[in-house]
Amino acid sequence: MGYQLGILDQSPIFAGKSAEDALQSTIHLAQKAEQWGYERFWVAEHHQSQNLAGTSPEVLISHLLAKTTTIKLGSGGVMLQHYSPYKVTEDFQQLTLLSPGRVELGIGKAPGGFSYSTRALRYGVGSDIEFAERFAVLNQLILDTLPEHHPLYGAKALPRPKEELPVFLLGASPNSARLAAEQKTNFVYAYFLNSQKDHLQKTLQEYRVIYPAGKFMIAIAVFAAPTQEEAEQEAADYKIYKIHTESGRSISVQSVKQIEIYRDQTNESFKVEEQTVEMIAGSLESVKTKIDYLAATHQIDEFIIHTPIRNEAKRLQSFALLSKLTKKGKVRN
Repeated sequence: MGYQLGILDQSPIFAGKSAEDALQSTIHLAQKAEQWGYERFWVAEHHQSQNLAGTSPEVLISHLLAKTTTIKLGSGGVMLQHYSPYKVTEDFQQLTLLSPGRVELGIGKAPGGFSYSTRALRYGVGSDIEFAERFAVLNQLILDTLPEHHPLYGAKALPRPKEELPVFLLGASPNSARLAAEQKTNFVYAYFLNSQKDHLQKTLQEYRVIYPAGKFMIAIAVFAAPTQEEAEQEAADYKIYKIHTESGRSISVQSVKQIEIYRDQTNESFKVEEQTVEMIAGSLESVKTKIDYLAATHQIDEFIIHTPIRNEAKRLQSFALLSKLTKKGKVRN
């Protein structure tokens, strides 16, 4: 079988390259993804990062819409805790009006950065509304269902597109899945951050019990190469470090350097847990076998591919190989 595959691109800044180079590479990859038959292409939001160039998904999406013609473009995701749900709704409805049927709104719960950038993003905003409330209001604005007792009742995000804007919540826990299901929005499980299969199954069950009609996708770390040995060697250094703060928060980072940057920006004590997270790495047939297993076990045929490889040419080659697993590709059972 073929899958509906999407790409999550964080606009990585490769060694010896600039942020401008990274964004041009994102444009090139989006165009290639469209040619190769990928269903969607999502861009990320990270702040004050020396390794990632994508800070504003809505701005990058607007440019990518002009550079492509058919592929769905979305955010993976907008970090809603920093922003007005009203403004986010306006931005993405405007994009939908410009390119009907091609825009998707992915929402993230994380800050997308550390203490300095988080304080800067919230400077002058003056709102401590909890994430769950922000997410509920976002969906009520999109559907025009704000209740009469709500403080924002009467506010409408206009102009409104003819078709409803697709919303996806990004997360890796049953609590996040429950929130998405209760709001009747789609959900993307970040398997590349938490690859415990029992945890994935529990999250999926939580979602489907509440909202069986919803779309549940899995975001996976994948790297394909011409040979199994080459793929495994390139992917060997993939690790996730979980920062557990004294106040109870947890933050996922992908390098020791990021831990040091976090330490420089906080006075709060914390502990670091190194986690073994699965990257599906191998030849195309090997990768296909593992994706087939995930699909069959969880009855899912849509995946978002994240490839955190620091070799740009090999990363591009991997996406080209993996395109053969799409519904428009050539590899079949």
